[in-house]
Amino acid sequence: MTAPDPDLDQAPAPVPSAATGGLAALAPLRVPTFRMLWSAWLVANVCMWMNDVAAAWMMTSLTSTPIWVALVQTAATLPVFLLGLPSGALADMLNRQKFLLATQLWVALVALVLCAVAFFGNLSPAVLLALTFANGIGLAMRMPVFAAIVPDLVPRPQLAAALALNGVAMNTSRIVGPIAAGALIASAGSAWVFLLNAVLSLIAAITILRWRYQHKPDPLGRERLLSAMRVGLQYVVQSRHLQGVMLRTSIFFLHTTAVLALLALIARRMDGGGAGTFTLLIASMGAGAIVASLFLPRLRQRYPRDALVLRSAAVLTGAMLTVGNTAHTWLAVPAMLACGAGWITTANSLSVSAQMGLPAWVRARGMSIMQMAVMGSSALGAALWGQVATFSKVP
Repeated sequence: MTAPDPDLDQAPAPVPSAATGGLAALAPLRVPTFRMLWSAWLVANVCMWMNDVAAAWMMTSLTSTPIWVALVQTAATLPVFLLGLPSGALADMLNRQKFLLATQLWVALVALVLCAVAFFGNLSPAVLLALTFANGIGLAMRMPVFAAIVPDLVPRPQLAAALALNGVAMNTSRIVGPIAAGALIASAGSAWVFLLNAVLSLIAAITILRWRYQHKPDPLGRERLLSAMRVGLQYVVQSRHLQGVMLRTSIFFLHTTAVLALLALIARRMDGGGAGTFTLLIASMGAGAIVASLFLPRLRQRYPRDALVLRSAAVLTGAMLTVGNTAHTWLAVPAMLACGAGWITTANSLSVSAQMGLPAWVRARGMSIMQMAVMGSSALGAALWGQVATFSKVP
């Protein structure tokens, strides 16, 4: 059976007022269950960014070789590529609340191990990469299940806004996480960042426990894992719409991951650069994404989907070129703001397009394959651009 090929957002609609657009962007937060789980998602992403910032900065302290620093990004994202489809199948088969809870407990456990190793001074580049990879396993298992539950929490007309709010949570955490990590690194050391990460992960797990979720077993019985993976992959392969989304997503993240993979080295190279500069640049990117998210309902009404993706990708490209070729923080900060705006606009447009093309019964598997495209291309891009930087220079 061939999957549907919806033609989404191809014609612009009347543009709402600024006030109406702002209210539409926040409407899903009026749904109590979505608000509670969105809060847990926010905390979980704060933990993720704290871990990534601390790991990337610690790697620059262990070695100055660009490939090792870039491989931190690869280690964090590669598990999603490797485990994306099995985790999506499990999210469609199992109790989603228990599955989501287990992922949070895993992340907390890895953070505790990383904290202990750092406290005892036993971290090496290889050990840091291995534990970053282990943390990525928890993220790989968490992403598909959360993506799958969102459409069940809000009315369909609010789905795009709900997904944009997920982007807001991600990018708010991109501000809060690095700032908290930077302050702790400067005052106490990276080990305390990993300890705080563990505590916050447990808080997120407690929030998930409060979710009154009723698991509805399939009346035909639980599907076998390999069979569920095969069906999910077959559905995506047969959908021309999803194939197009995956291709665009892979190309986009393959190239744009360079800015995050090498940002720690770029920050060190800038005039007066240090941990504070690194934190400021990441926070600026998050701030740009948050501001852009508030305007996404109006932008989606004004522009067809393809035109919006093209424009936002062009903005991101120009901003990346600026960041990579300046030694001045005052110029890099607005460029990172533009990076965040272009990044969230493109990524959200692609994510909404994928969500709309997936029915509920295969949604987690479909979104896990989408995440595989994102993280696989990000992991490959980080290694690729890190190698390019090693043989040439940053940028």
